[in-house]
Amino acid sequence: MKRFATFFMAAILGSLCTIGAVEYFKKDEVALSYMAETPVQKVSYTHDETGREVPLDFTAIAEKATPAVVYIKSTQSNSSRNNEIPEELRQFFGYRGQSGPSVSSGSGVIISEGGYIVTNNHVVEDADAVEVTLNDNRTFPAEIIGTDPDTDLALIKINAAGLKYMSFVNSDHSRVGEWVVAVGNPFNLTSTVTAGIISAKSRNINIINRQTEEGNVGIESFIQTDAAINPGNSGGALVDMSGGLLGINTAIASNTGSYNGYGFAVPANIVSKVVEDLIKFGAVQRGWLGVSIASVNSELVRDHSLEVNEGAYVSGFAAKSSAKDAGIKAGDVVVKINETPIRSSSALIETVGSHRPGDKLNITVNRAGKEITIPVVLKNREGNEETIKREEKTGYASLGVTLEEVNAKELKALNLSNGVKIKSLENGKLARFTDVREGFIVTKVNDKPVKSIKEFNEALKSKNAGDLVILTGTYADLPREFNYAFRM
Repeated sequence: MKRFATFFMAAILGSLCTIGAVEYFKKDEVALSYMAETPVQKVSYTHDETGREVPLDFTAIAEKATPAVVYIKSTQSNSSRNNEIPEELRQFFGYRGQSGPSVSSGSGVIISEGGYIVTNNHVVEDADAVEVTLNDNRTFPAEIIGTDPDTDLALIKINAAGLKYMSFVNSDHSRVGEWVVAVGNPFNLTSTVTAGIISAKSRNINIINRQTEEGNVGIESFIQTDAAINPGNSGGALVDMSGGLLGINTAIASNTGSYNGYGFAVPANIVSKVVEDLIKFGAVQRGWLGVSIASVNSELVRDHSLEVNEGAYVSGFAAKSSAKDAGIKAGDVVVKINETPIRSSSALIETVGSHRPGDKLNITVNRAGKEITIPVVLKNREGNEETIKREEKTGYASLGVTLEEVNAKELKALNLSNGVKIKSLENGKLARFTDVREGFIVTKVNDKPVKSIKEFNEALKSKNAGDLVILTGTYADLPREFNYAFRM
């Protein structure tokens, strides 16, 4: 299944760490672990009996990692959706269906002995059923705990205990040229191990397109590797030479859909932050600088007379910008966050993306040749430091919509007494299975009036998987009643 355009294509249909000590966080008696970095020395080469350097033997790492990598099968029961809505009503309901169920597959990595598994969002997106097959051929149904389309990550769970799992390592400490191993299920070939090196870090390849009013909020700062990754590897493990989980394999650079030299993995520091948030809060808590940035290059240096040759150039700000409020100015070049050097816009996105609203960062900028350190307290996209609760997303997360309240003046102009508006429409059930557009004002859910986002959520939370939902409402520019139907 092709996911990304032009030369970049997802390895779809399958594809932070502490320093010197182990950290744990617990939820429902499950601990996710982080590997200590000091006990294992990373070695790239060994020597034969003559003293000659030879490539390192990867067997020990493969034996350690393979039991923790699983095969995932996702099923979308499109045929049942087609059968539930009579043919003569589908156009009336704005319904777009496909015949027969669709099945996709990918990989996942067990990250706790109690059954938590991390994979790519595109592996399980919109699935009605998810099935996990372990390396020992046992099969389990899986529950989707949460997803984060901004990073193309998802967390699922199976009901099992005593599982072999992998621990996260600090991806910031990985280096270009370092040996890595990729483990996954390409082309449905289970438990496949390949090896290569880290070719580059902090790569932005423009494959996660998450457009909002603030622009694309997709987070890309991939580890690039030449370890062979193919369709089916999505969600699999990128493993370092200590046997730790360095990243989640997500995409390949290809114009054919198969391996063509380079693969890309979400770094472990981003993965572990997303996983921890989904377990602890039920939703990802993402710190938001609210800046428009670009990697410094020779053209920017020339056009803006910059005094540095690398960093993240600040060209503008969002409406609710914690960076602007703290004193960062357009034309500044971010060169360091806390003690982490920032050499590109992707590095800034990765570093900020591993923090939550309310976290304080010391951001060092180069302003006309002078370095200034500015403390910034991160906000969320709503412009405050509050935690996003799971309940606030329940009900419409799978729909792929952002809602907003409709003011009394707009309601009166449309001769309405109630309603909530679809502010933005992303990849979800409404976009996939209906023709609804942004700006649609939902007045009823299954003939029950809704006056607020809370009432909208409550109406959907009472529904079970497979239940038919009909949204009734209107558009400001098309003042007549529309109905859109889909299944939960």
